[in-house]
Amino acid sequence: MKNLNNEDLLVTNSKRIHMIGIGGSGMCPLAEILHSKGHILTGSDNNESDPLSRVKALGIKVSMGHKAQNVHGADLVVYSAAISKDNPELVEAARLGIPTLERSHLLGSLTRRYDNVIGVSGTHGKTTTSSIITQIFVMANMDPTAVIGGKLPLINANGIAGNSEHMICESCEFVDTFLCLSPDIAVLLNIDNDHLDYFGSMERLCESFNKFVGMAHTAVINGDDPLCLEIANNFKGKCYTFGKKDTNDYVAKNIQPKGDGMEFDLYKKGEFQIKIKLGIPGEHNVYNALAAYVSADICGVNPSDCARAIESFSGAGRRFEKLGTYKGIAVADDYAHHPTELTATLTAAKNMGYNNVIAVFQPFTFSRTELLKDEFIKALSIADKVVLPPIMGSREINKTGISSNDLAKGLECAYVVDDFSGVVDTLLEIANEGDLVITMGGGDIYKAARMYIEKLK
Repeated sequence: MKNLNNEDLLVTNSKRIHMIGIGGSGMCPLAEILHSKGHILTGSDNNESDPLSRVKALGIKVSMGHKAQNVHGADLVVYSAAISKDNPELVEAARLGIPTLERSHLLGSLTRRYDNVIGVSGTHGKTTTSSIITQIFVMANMDPTAVIGGKLPLINANGIAGNSEHMICESCEFVDTFLCLSPDIAVLLNIDNDHLDYFGSMERLCESFNKFVGMAHTAVINGDDPLCLEIANNFKGKCYTFGKKDTNDYVAKNIQPKGDGMEFDLYKKGEFQIKIKLGIPGEHNVYNALAAYVSADICGVNPSDCARAIESFSGAGRRFEKLGTYKGIAVADDYAHHPTELTATLTAAKNMGYNNVIAVFQPFTFSRTELLKDEFIKALSIADKVVLPPIMGSREINKTGISSNDLAKGLECAYVVDDFSGVVDTLLEIANEGDLVITMGGGDIYKAARMYIEKLK
């Protein structure tokens, strides 16, 4: 076990732990891990969900609704970032002097209980890459623990509590959350201009990634990304680079779209290793699969087991997730909320042979939409038609008056609607047999996809 700090000792010594928002996709895997480690858990949540059902199935007592008495008897109270400071359970914990811990700090503490933590970082592709690594380790019988940002179909969950020393952990840079973690292997997929409302500049963003990678003894880094390569060159430990350029340690060659996926030859140190058949589309996913392969390879998984798992990987929840075909119209959903992600996903979609690609994009946060407006317009113009519901402000106030209309003005074929009912009505008019409709965004736009499917049925 690694060196423990006071928070780690607090978690370790807390027999009874209460989790506020236990049914959240980020909290559920942590509950499973704590449960597997012998802690007695209770939890509360406002909404029924698949993760909450999973928690209840473990025999964990869950209260619906937040009430002060729920924390009584707890040695520690854990809460997610979405929980407000005036939550009655947090207020009661403070009154009774029960220690509290935010989710990211608990996750950091759990990473110090494992000898081989693979922390997957980068602006784009974290969930897909973490999911592929987990799929490889599960199928290779490595019995991993994992905490992922989306549902992995193989385990039908956002995480898994294994019994080995391997832990795969999606590591998010937002508000420096990943600096709470203790990675042994740091994966760095890419660095792009996101979360600048927090970081303030690309320099500070790069500095944060540099700190994260610097905490590990081994790094797996995208050698085709100039900002990542700079971090690789400064890294003091063992570093493995991947990409399309021959200067990398692991190289993808002869990349070709194949059906709904991709195919490429994988070379290691200039030597052919194996042909990889990837079950999800897009060249960006070649990079994600490469990063996953390298991570597994350096942990001793043999090439054929890696290739088999990558081929059987069908995508993570909300990552070009195929929802089905109805009346000849294919419907998919994707978490893309940054221009680079939109470009990658829509380019992949355009190469799949549909008559028209119809993007339904819900912009996520006012600051990002304002800052990257021109880049969003350029990315969305890849689609044949675009439907734009209102911006989801999330945690922000709209200080500049930016709206979806500002994106529509730069697009040739765009429809601005007031709500998800408007999305559905517009799609019923403009989508035809042979088209692909893909809902995109970091908010709750997936609900519009479900509403549309119900109408088509």
